[in-house]
Amino acid sequence: MVRLLLGRLAGLVAVLVAISVMVFVIFNVIPGGDPALRLAGRHPTQQNIRQIRHDWGFDQPLYTQYFDMMNHLFIERDLISYQDQTPVLPAIRRGIPRTLSLAIGAALIWMIFGITIGVLSGLYQGRWLDRVLTVVALAGVSIPIFWLGAVLLYLLTYKYHSWPVFSWIPPGGYVPFTQDPAGWATHLFLPWITLAVVSIGFYARVVRNSLLDTRHQDYVRTAKAKGLSPSRVLVRHTLRTCLIPVVTLFGLDFGAVVGGTVILIEPIFGLEGVGQYAQESVAHLDLPPLMALTLYGAFFVVFFNMLADLTYLWLDPRSRTT
Repeated sequence: MVRLLLGRLAGLVAVLVAISVMVFVIFNVIPGGDPALRLAGRHPTQQNIRQIRHDWGFDQPLYTQYFDMMNHLFIERDLISYQDQTPVLPAIRRGIPRTLSLAIGAALIWMIFGITIGVLSGLYQGRWLDRVLTVVALAGVSIPIFWLGAVLLYLLTYKYHSWPVFSWIPPGGYVPFTQDPAGWATHLFLPWITLAVVSIGFYARVVRNSLLDTRHQDYVRTAKAKGLSPSRVLVRHTLRTCLIPVVTLFGLDFGAVVGGTVILIEPIFGLEGVGQYAQESVAHLDLPPLMALTLYGAFFVVFFNMLADLTYLWLDPRSRTT
């Protein structure tokens, strides 16, 4: 266990270094990636451009610029945006609670409903309930989340907002949990549903297929032969094993949601989290916030993948000896 943890931590550092180098090089070679031209304004002179490159250090070798950026990001912690010359790290810290609130709430929804639908579909294989749940799951997987978010926002906060059942749903924005827990939940209700729908269908299919494979294993038949109740066989033997692929997927998906998928959701609902900040930075090819946000996303992907591996070892003791 300790060796796995140390190996994952070393891998995390290696991944962050590799990604930071790739992002820095790509944004320095793509057309329009020269930050001096954007800082100089619409009609700059060559003298102005040369002066900006000298003042900002853009005339230094790329490796010098890279280490200088890493120094400002991790040591001095005063990285400045090229676009509006504002500090990057305070903007990210301000957006992290909003993004994590969105991701954690959506993850709870898709895990609870995905596992429940998958188990019911597997237990009633071939029956009408299985067919209905399969159609619902496939429909959820097929819907683009940015389209779903826009449609739900229009229908529930504008067209049918006067209906009492929908009147409590606010049209976007964010309220801190410490300020108003009820307002926090109501403002995030639609983003949670939007982000969770696709994963509910996907996880339901994974759980269903895993359950169908697991229920025919020898140890499950042995548990039934011992006279254990069907509910105990399901919870203690079948479900614990079929959750192993779900845990692996969740480690990757949750990290990807926090580090990237929220870009599609936050601007629709005006959450002003890390995802919306990333979208604005991409639109302006603003390298400093993009560098910090890319490393932030990569950290979450690797970190939650490591947690998934540790959970996998707990669920399946056989893997501890490999």
